[in-house]
Amino acid sequence: MPRRTAALLVAIALGSAAAAGCSSAAGPEPAGGSSSGAGAAASVPTPVVSAPAVSASTTPAPTPVAPTASASTEAPAPSSSSAPAPASVSVRGTVAEGLASPWGLAVLPGGDLLVSERDSARILRVPAKDGGKAVAGTVPGVTSGGEGGLLGLALSPDFATDHQVYAYFSTGSDNRIVRFDLDPSRPAGSQLGAPTLLFSGIPHGPRHNGGRIAFGPDGFLYAGTGDANDRSLAQDRDSLGGKILRLTRDGDPAPGNPFPGSPVWSLGHRNVQGLAWDPQGRLWASEFGQDTWDELNLITPGGNYGWPTVEGAAGRAGFTDPIAQWHTADASPSGIAFARGAVWVAALRGTRLWRVPVDGDRAAGAPQDFLKGEYGRLRTVAADGDGTLLLVTDNTDGRGSPRPGDDRILRLDVNGG
Repeated sequence: MPRRTAALLVAIALGSAAAAGCSSAAGPEPAGGSSSGAGAAASVPTPVVSAPAVSASTTPAPTPVAPTASASTEAPAPSSSSAPAPASVSVRGTVAEGLASPWGLAVLPGGDLLVSERDSARILRVPAKDGGKAVAGTVPGVTSGGEGGLLGLALSPDFATDHQVYAYFSTGSDNRIVRFDLDPSRPAGSQLGAPTLLFSGIPHGPRHNGGRIAFGPDGFLYAGTGDANDRSLAQDRDSLGGKILRLTRDGDPAPGNPFPGSPVWSLGHRNVQGLAWDPQGRLWASEFGQDTWDELNLITPGGNYGWPTVEGAAGRAGFTDPIAQWHTADASPSGIAFARGAVWVAALRGTRLWRVPVDGDRAAGAPQDFLKGEYGRLRTVAADGDGTLLLVTDNTDGRGSPRPGDDRILRLDVNGG
């Protein structure tokens, strides 16, 4: 198994500890803030920094992974470069509004967007130019309820030629991944081809269904799952719950996975809803805590991230500590993106966008928060090709306080950093 990288913990203690249960399950937050979105300076909280903690894994040694040039499985030693300067964020404008519990987001070649609606099972197409929206189609077989429904979206790495879209969704008995063709030449509402089932049997529950999917720089499909409200699943290597999975495009366990014949890439997760890679091919993931700590983790193959034995940094042998953590009232992190030398984290209960600057495999400075309370719950953030960020709100999911125009997709400009 590749060596565990020493993790530098940045712990943010901004508010009171959250109530028990899923950190995203709290009731509606106050509206607060302005709707202008003009945010020049962010508040920079004072972090609590601990000494790097090295965790020694107790899981069996995995089959060695042959990394590609762009997908390193071994994080390099931290550099000695100075911490990046603070950044500022401003909202350039609204890309789309009037969405109903949006969840997944994919940027098409040319700049159009696909967005999934959790409860309606619809996939909408948002043109890059006029900001309108049209229904591309409805995914059959989706069962919504609780935190389940139509969740993550991902484009095939060869989308420009194969036009294939991947989706993660809930049924009455499990969570699964399907693939279908997208044909924009067909009439609105019928642009999705018949789905092909690729992977099923991911544990499903009223809460903690994970749902984020993304293709890595190695060309394989990664999926974040939840423990389906059964915490014992996260440490069970034979269960698909509480894991990050790594699959081929056809839904088979990817070659080189740490446990031969298994789709499991990492374990010990409570509920993973954010996946992103940095330019060196390192995988970062966000994770919902329960009572105390939400996490940002640097993922290594075969790594055990502790849930439910530990929550947050524990410095215990056998478990990998997070790179950054927050009290659950300040985050409840869903989607993440890597841009401008930082991991950007969309916070639901925390109603803000976090920036965690990184230097190699460690945090490079104190996280900054932006847009606190201005747009309510934030579900997804994505880096766009023009250097901006796309931010998806989620105030219509039954836990937020919808405002006129909710839910919406915003385009953000990032300066500095």
